[in-house]
Amino acid sequence: MGHIGLDGYGIGYEGMDYNEMNDIVSPQLRGIDGVKPLDAAFPRAAAAGVTCVCVGPGSANVLGGTFTTIKTVGKRVDDMVVRDGVAMKCAFGENPKRVYRDKKDSCRMSTAALLREMLFKTREYLEKKEAAGEDVSKRPAFDMKLEALIPVLKGEMPLKAHAHATEDIFAALRIAREFGVKITLEHVTEGHLIVEELAGENVPLAVGPSLTSASKFELRNKSWTTPGLLAAAGCQVSIITDSPVIPQEYLPLCAGLAVQAGMDPFAALQAITINPARHAGIADRVGSLEVGKDADLVVTDGCPFELVASVKHVFIDGKRVESDCACRFA
Repeated sequence: MGHIGLDGYGIGYEGMDYNEMNDIVSPQLRGIDGVKPLDAAFPRAAAAGVTCVCVGPGSANVLGGTFTTIKTVGKRVDDMVVRDGVAMKCAFGENPKRVYRDKKDSCRMSTAALLREMLFKTREYLEKKEAAGEDVSKRPAFDMKLEALIPVLKGEMPLKAHAHATEDIFAALRIAREFGVKITLEHVTEGHLIVEELAGENVPLAVGPSLTSASKFELRNKSWTTPGLLAAAGCQVSIITDSPVIPQEYLPLCAGLAVQAGMDPFAALQAITINPARHAGIADRVGSLEVGKDADLVVTDGCPFELVASVKHVFIDGKRVESDCACRFA
């Protein structure tokens, strides 16, 4: 889960398409429209055994738009899609505050208020649409932002909440409960500080990126123990790279470092296979080897969490991926 293909490998700022920097509330944006399927990051991910990714907007905005799930091989993004519109990105904490400090948002209370305002407006908009029925003259004026949020209000699409600090995690859960919407939590950097509380929430948790320095205040408690402690408490845990923050090909390494910090090896394997598939709502297609699912298969010559192991074969949709597996740790 991250922004692979929306960033642009080796391109720099000109290739970055994962954040709209002019509108703090942009739910109408769709991640699929910015994906560069021929980006060099995709063959590197596939060579490392990452066969499917959940891709979408970054965390500059309170509402950033929708995520899509795609395979890591292909020339046209439409042909790579497993399922589009799997989640609506929202963000708490330092990022929206930093980007919009002098324009719209300078504190956590403002971030929460902006999200609530959009959910309130969407609820009213939806009620008016439903009351109007087939009478076009009584329908509210079309609003693309509110239209984009209707699936969230209907429970058809979860909010995908960027939240590192405990206060942001709880704010995201509070707002989801207020409006009765589904939610997943992304990053959960301070999750190890509130294990019991999160275990009682029963929401999907995506932990990471952990292979970085504490580049901002809300990362000061970052720990490799986090995914293991949460998984041991019964939480549904995924491990993420947040590509390009950590290149996607280092996902197995991140799982290995979590194991080194105490995570059960099988729980770590689940955290990079079936749990991310459940998190993204595509477990009927990928994430485990079962009859009827996509034939995505990775063969290694040892434990995939160990640096000495090599990826020997990768199959996506039953077809062998021809690529330079040496790029896995290049």
